[in-house]
Amino acid sequence: MSNDAAVRNLPQAGALLTDLYELTMLQAYHASGMNDTAVFELFVRELPPTRNFLLVAGLAQAVEFLTQLRFTDAEIAWLESTGRFGKPFLESLPGLRFTGDLDAVPEGSICFAGEPILRLAAPLREAQLVESRLMNLLHFQTVVASKAARCVLAARGKPLIDFGLRRSHGAEAALLSARASYVAGFAGTATTLAGALFGIPTFGTMAHSFIQAHDDEAQAFVHFARSYTGNAALLLDTYDTEAAAHKVVELARRLRSESIAIASVRLDSGDLAAHARNVRRILDAGGLQQTTIFASGNLDENRLAALAASNAPIDAFGVGTRMNVSADAPFLDCAYKLTEYAGRGRRKRSEGKATWPGRRQVFRRYDSERRMEGDIVTLEGDAQPGKPLLVPVLRGGRMEAPLPTLAEARDHARAQLGTLPPALSELHAAPDYPVTIAPALRDYAEQVDRQLPIAPAPSVYLDPPG
Repeated sequence: MSNDAAVRNLPQAGALLTDLYELTMLQAYHASGMNDTAVFELFVRELPPTRNFLLVAGLAQAVEFLTQLRFTDAEIAWLESTGRFGKPFLESLPGLRFTGDLDAVPEGSICFAGEPILRLAAPLREAQLVESRLMNLLHFQTVVASKAARCVLAARGKPLIDFGLRRSHGAEAALLSARASYVAGFAGTATTLAGALFGIPTFGTMAHSFIQAHDDEAQAFVHFARSYTGNAALLLDTYDTEAAAHKVVELARRLRSESIAIASVRLDSGDLAAHARNVRRILDAGGLQQTTIFASGNLDENRLAALAASNAPIDAFGVGTRMNVSADAPFLDCAYKLTEYAGRGRRKRSEGKATWPGRRQVFRRYDSERRMEGDIVTLEGDAQPGKPLLVPVLRGGRMEAPLPTLAEARDHARAQLGTLPPALSELHAAPDYPVTIAPALRDYAEQVDRQLPIAPAPSVYLDPPG
């Protein structure tokens, strides 16, 4: 088989979708006989300046990745062709599966900086190999869900539709951003495949090109309305928005005899609030009080909040690019760090990037109005007041219980957003939510430091082998 043919046989989201250093470390672990149980935690070091909270999404894809992890013959053959890996290591790969435990916060949960989103305990090479893809899946959907949640809060209950496929950063990003925004509370998506894969409601109107392809704007409206007799949505701003609204009124009168109603009109440019007021007056005067107004065009939470504050008569919104790429905060400073190996706590002590050792848990307290009051991060087994956030997901590589459905994750996100303190629900920066470290965790970190003091490496480790 030619190299090109071999490459064509590689799965695009398989075991090789990782950083090379994961594999080079695996080979070194294998050669050294190191494969005791390792515990890793994924967390975000700091929130972006424009975020008061994060909404976690992507756990379902992470679990799917873990439970399907394996090396194909084509992947092993390609690794061999690179000349980087020895035969003993390559021969160990066909049987590699994820056999460990996973604890995580449920999808749709709110979390803050320094809190573990998931905790993974597995043989070292399994736990190490999955780092890059786990971060890739959870980081992206959490970024998008957190942005989408801000849009949902700003829209004050009005439906939002994901319009971001065409400017998303690739096919997987388009699909997963549709999913993440739905978890956060969007009503649906324009991305058809996301509807097929995830069961998300799909919505669509028309493009300006449909109007432009006709010699007459009104005729374009007629053709579209007759094709979608029960749910026609007509785009008004190709030429003159208010003139198009008058044409819709005339068209509606003509189509009543065919039992065709105009469900909605869409605005996509200009001063959306002003156009919406003018169009609403025209539609109402023409007897189209039931025809709704849908708006799109470079919207984000700040523009949604401004439109809501102006009482613009807009019934729903299409939100695309700025949400799907989280334009103002496109990444999180997240990390996946070793916290225990072979039964001993481990921690990084780098300047500005120190980590906590051990298996951690987060407890959340609520006030008398069921608003979030504060979180405490501690060691697993150190019970604290409040509700523990990390729950068992996998045990021995197998599902502990069925994951919540997408609809259940969405309901959970809605409930979580309802427990935010009012200040955290605002778009502007709020005082930090209180996240404290329990004395038990601080004491354990000091104990680990005493057991693993910072010192020069013993010379025996620097001698050449043999």
